[in-house]
Amino acid sequence: MPLSFADLNSVNTIKKIGGSKEQQRHLENLGFVPGTEIVVVSKTNGNVIVNVKEVRIAISEELARKIMV
Repeated sequence: MPLSFADLNSVNTIKKIGGSKEQQRHLENLGFVPGTEIVVVSKTNGNVIVNVKEVRIAISEELARKIMV
């Protein structure tokens, strides 16, 4: 399921990163790599704040839909 549908405060494991090569590279540079555990901290106005590798990162809903957990 896309990360944008994940429940708040639940631990999820990244299965796959979709989107263009540029989007995939951008997300990988932020720490979104398959096999990594992430936690959705907050969802507001379409943006998603997640905990990735002990760092909080805010991404748009569009990018969150490209991350499969």
